[in-house]
Amino acid sequence: MDQPRYADATRATRHMFIRDLVLAASIGVYPHEHAARQRIRINLDLAVADDGGAKRSRPAVGQDDLSRVVSYETIIERVRATVAAGHVQLVETLAERLCELCLDDPRVLIARVRVEKLDVFADAISAGVEVERRNC
Repeated sequence: MDQPRYADATRATRHMFIRDLVLAASIGVYPHEHAARQRIRINLDLAVADDGGAKRSRPAVGQDDLSRVVSYETIIERVRATVAAGHVQLVETLAERLCELCLDDPRVLIARVRVEKLDVFADAISAGVEVERRNC
């Protein structure tokens, strides 16, 4: 499967990512999953409009100012709040919600989110889903 290029000079995009964020979530369809939180791992890959990359093959360094970039701290805070907001039955639903919150920033062009349950099967490291959405 071809993977999209998140950092791409021809599209003036940069790759922002968050790796291996482990949170306790109320997630699952079975009664025992409603009774206790379980560990999930979240990975985000975002293609973000690069204001310094447009119309140049070697972009100048942009302003050293937080307002010109998507803040990974803001994204992580919103992810934590979404996970803490209440019970979700499906990892697919959670991944879709996380994509949407990333795409709320119009500079985020593509959001790929992976959500994994870490303690579901004794003989597997994880089970989960990965989804990708685009701002069109």
